[in-house]
Amino acid sequence: MRFFAVPFLFMLTMTLASPAGNWPAFRGPGGNGACQETAIPWKWSATENVRWKLKLPSPGSSSPIVWEDKIFLTQSIDKKGMQRAVLCIDRKHGKVLWEKVTPFQGNEPTHGTNPYCSATPVTDGKLVIASHGSAGVVCYDFEGNQLWKKDLGSFIHIWGNASSPVLYKNLVLLNCGPGTQTFLIAMEKETGKEVWRAEETGGKAALEKGQEWIGSWSTPIIHKVQGKDQLLMSWPNAVKGYDPLTGKCLWTAEGLTKLVYTSPIASGNTLVAMSGFHGSAMALNLETLAQGEKPTRLWHHKTQNPQRIGSGIISGNHCYMANAGPGTVQCLDLKTGEDLWKSQRLGGSHWASTLLVDGKLLATDQAGDTYIVAVGPEFKILGKNSLREHTDATPAISNGEIFIRTFQHLYCISSRPKE
Repeated sequence: MRFFAVPFLFMLTMTLASPAGNWPAFRGPGGNGACQETAIPWKWSATENVRWKLKLPSPGSSSPIVWEDKIFLTQSIDKKGMQRAVLCIDRKHGKVLWEKVTPFQGNEPTHGTNPYCSATPVTDGKLVIASHGSAGVVCYDFEGNQLWKKDLGSFIHIWGNASSPVLYKNLVLLNCGPGTQTFLIAMEKETGKEVWRAEETGGKAALEKGQEWIGSWSTPIIHKVQGKDQLLMSWPNAVKGYDPLTGKCLWTAEGLTKLVYTSPIASGNTLVAMSGFHGSAMALNLETLAQGEKPTRLWHHKTQNPQRIGSGIISGNHCYMANAGPGTVQCLDLKTGEDLWKSQRLGGSHWASTLLVDGKLLATDQAGDTYIVAVGPEFKILGKNSLREHTDATPAISNGEIFIRTFQHLYCISSRPKE
C-alpha cells in the first residue's frame, strides 16, 4: 500500500498577483492549477523538446516554482533528510546558482514513497520561503541570503509531511502536521513572526504502527466567498473556512474521512473536497453562507471512491480528477457528482495534480507519462508524452516552457532552440 500525500499533493493557493509567465507557487499563480498560457510545447519525450535537464542528488516530489530567470526547488541532499535544501537554478541553462542547506539531526519519520522536502516553496519575486518539516521554515532573498528561520517543533508521523506554504498579502500560511501537533499558522513573510495559530484537534495522531490512520497533508487555498477572502482547508472528517488575517474559524462542514491528501478546489460558489485512501468526497454550495448558514451539500460520495493524492481542477460545470488508484480519470458534474467519464483508465497511478492549459488537461502519472486530455463530457485523449522516469511532482509552466521534476532530474521542456 502507498499512503502518503505528496507535495504535488498538497499546496493550493496564492492570490498574490504575479507578472504574466511566473509560476510562483504550487499549482501556479492562483494555486488552482489553471494556466493562462497557450503557446507551450504539446509534444516531448526524454530527448525531444528538452532544452536541458539537471541531475538531482536524490529522489524528491516537490514541484519547481519559477520567477523570471530563476527556478526554485526544495531538495533533500541525502535520502535520510539530514540536509534539507533550497536550490536556485538558472532558467536559461539549468545550472545551480546557489544551494542553501538546513541541517537536521532530529528524528522525523516518513514513508518510503514520500522523500524528505516534499513541500513546494513559494515566492513573491523577492523572497523564497520553504517548509522543511521538523527542520523549520526558512526564508531567503534571491541572492541566497537567509533572512529568517522559524522553528515550529517536531512533526512526527510515519508517513511524513508535505503541505506547502501559501502567501497571502503580508502573511505566510502553512498547515503544520500531521502528527502529535497539528495546526494552521500565519507568519509575517518579512520576519517569520507568528501572527496567529489555529489548533486542529481533529488531526492529531502520532500514527505509530497499530494505531488508527488519520491525518491531513492538504495545502490550504484562498478563495473569495461572498466577496471576502477565506482560507479553505480540508482536515480529517471536515472542511473548514477561516479568516486568513485572524485565523478565526468561520464554518465547518463535515463529510470527509480520516485521511486527506488533496487540497480543496473551488470555483464561484462551489467547493469540492476529497478524502484519500478510498474515502469520501463531496461538493458544497458556499452561497448559503450569505444567509449565515453552513455550506449545504450538493452531493456526497461516501464509499467506493478511488485513492486520491494529487488535487483535481474545476473547469466550467465539471470537476476533473486524475486518481492515484486505480489510475483512473474522472469528469464529475459539479451539481450532481455524476462521473460522466465512468472512471476511464489513464496510464498508471497519478500522484501529480491536474493542470488546465488552453482548455486542455495535463495529467502526469508516476511513470513520467503526461497525458493531454480534452475537457468536456466526452472522454478524449489528445496526446501522450513520456519521460520514462518516476514522477510524483506537478509540472510548472512559465513563458511557454514546462518544468517537470522526476526522481532523477529537473527537465526544461521547450520548443525554443538551444543557445
